[in-house]
Amino acid sequence: GDRQHPVPCVTSGQPQAESLQLLLHRCQEAKKSAYCPYSRFPVGAALLTASGEIISGCNVENACYSLGMCAERAAIQRAISEGHTSFKAMAIASDMRDQFIVPCGACRQVMREFGTDWDVYLTKADGTFIMKRLEELLPLSFGPEDLKK
Repeated sequence: GDRQHPVPCVTSGQPQAESLQLLLHRCQEAKKSAYCPYSRFPVGAALLTASGEIISGCNVENACYSLGMCAERAAIQRAISEGHTSFKAMAIASDMRDQFIVPCGACRQVMREFGTDWDVYLTKADGTFIMKRLEELLPLSFGPEDLKK
């Protein structure tokens, strides 16, 4: 099962404790920039690149609802536009108190484009988190290598 970790704790060493702390902090900070006048459900995401940079994103809604953008995809698109294509981890924050925030299916597929072996830190409003591998969030997935078969 999942173990809940207070913010200072880290599992089996993926990002080091300091970069994990910063990643968790940055997703909370990104949440404050969310533009969500319709859902009133702010989400922030922070992406740790292979080079150690942290790039954040927030959800951006639109009056034409289907044009809204999730925080996770906003962070990935920003990272790509800044030249990053290899990622180690992502942390996601919302205001939910009773359950951990999880990425939607579309975000899971966009994350999958860049591999299955990275960590996703799912948080609650109090800062506790669980860590999942992307392949756990999107099992039996379809990715770029499947187009080469």
